[in-house]
Amino acid sequence: MAVLPIVITGDPVLHTPARPVGEVDDRVLSLVADMIETMHAAPGVGLAAPQVGEGLRLFVWHWEEDEDTVHQGVAIDPELWITPTAIGPASDDDESEGCLSIPGERYPLRRADAAILRARGLDGLPYTIEASGWLARIFQHEYDHLNGVLYADRLEHAHAKNAAKAIKREGWGRPGKSWLPGVDKLEG
Repeated sequence: MAVLPIVITGDPVLHTPARPVGEVDDRVLSLVADMIETMHAAPGVGLAAPQVGEGLRLFVWHWEEDEDTVHQGVAIDPELWITPTAIGPASDDDESEGCLSIPGERYPLRRADAAILRARGLDGLPYTIEASGWLARIFQHEYDHLNGVLYADRLEHAHAKNAAKAIKREGWGRPGKSWLPGVDKLEG
């Protein structure tokens, strides 16, 4: 296993819909192991294959809701259904999220409160998870990556403007930018 570089916004792999994984072979198993190690090193609660430069419909997640409840898994070739999103401005306190491909930045974003994830696991077998709250948010965020959408693309105007300024300030927004968890000081 290895910690992989995380691609920063502007690279085409992040802004292009990913292709299906298909067969779960040794290459996919190795990629998933590396993605899990990278997600923990970052640290993050989810990581999509495009974020490590692989244009595949695959994401991993690990979120500790409380000391007794840990949500973790692998979604291969997922489908996602969401409930309607509430109307109105997002809460800075309750709805802010970040992205490892826009490191160190956090902005409020309104998301659907519930989602149904259908995907395949590493064994190749299909499964379904009904999620709500933060787990539903994680699924929506990672699923967006598979469609070439970053959370900054969904922000309300004022927050989108601030995100664009941060991206410009950091010199991101063009191909070839990445950071390595545990080495680069971009975590935050």
